[in-house]
Amino acid sequence: MRFWQPITWAETDQLIEIARFAEEVGFYGVMTGDHALYPQRMEAAYPYSSSGYPPQTADSEYPDQWALFGAMAAATRTLRFTCGVYVLPLRNPIEVAKACATLDILSEGRFILGAGAGWMREEFDIYGVDFKTRGKRLDESLQVIQALWKPEMVEFHGEFFDFPPIQLAPAPRHGIPIYIGGANKLALKRAARFGDGWIGTGNHPDEVAGIISELQTLRAEVGRDDQPFDTLIGLTASLEPETFQRLAETGMTSGLNMPFEYGLGRGSSLDQKKHFMEAFAERIIRRVN
Repeated sequence: MRFWQPITWAETDQLIEIARFAEEVGFYGVMTGDHALYPQRMEAAYPYSSSGYPPQTADSEYPDQWALFGAMAAATRTLRFTCGVYVLPLRNPIEVAKACATLDILSEGRFILGAGAGWMREEFDIYGVDFKTRGKRLDESLQVIQALWKPEMVEFHGEFFDFPPIQLAPAPRHGIPIYIGGANKLALKRAARFGDGWIGTGNHPDEVAGIISELQTLRAEVGRDDQPFDTLIGLTASLEPETFQRLAETGMTSGLNMPFEYGLGRGSSLDQKKHFMEAFAERIIRRVN
């Protein structure tokens, strides 16, 4: 089983050293989070808490993904990078396709596009993007991006994006995996159709086997069940080696350590974060693998 360190909300000036150390102690990758902004007023619409409000605050740090991944790739040799998840329908897919291709080359194939529909209406309103159509826009964006990754002229004529034959250079050289995040049925269907993996939203170990079985069924329905597929799942229970070993038998392929803010509290030092990663590596990664 592969293991990832979430680095969402970690202090931006610590992230390069965090990446270096995560690689050193045996993590497969690091996973960021994404929001474009934090509004002064927000509707209680966050789907993963009882209050309807998210765990971040206005000063929670969400550095630019592309600058961050490029810098971390330059500082490491084997570590993978993804976002759990990038709010793709908020952005222009042509620009995203180009950024992904550049990262693929500079990281030598260590970048994974983690994408989701998003939940914060205010972001979409401020960007001038229709919140109600974000799911359809996400699906179409994924089609655009995959088309533009081809080293040839491509054209696209859809509901949201329409362009004549164009070509982006450079094209990716390694094949960029796409991981889809989200917990609802539509997100699972999207992962089955477009994804090389699925990013969970926090699941109890007892839920994992059922989710993986559902994903397998959905992938079979679209003729993709014979292709490799990663399941990157954070657990909402005590993280024990035996739990990960048991879940590996159900088909779960990747596990997560806790985010630093959850495990250490807010404002932890770089040394505290290193000790936190080393403890997880010693107790989990080296025993499971």
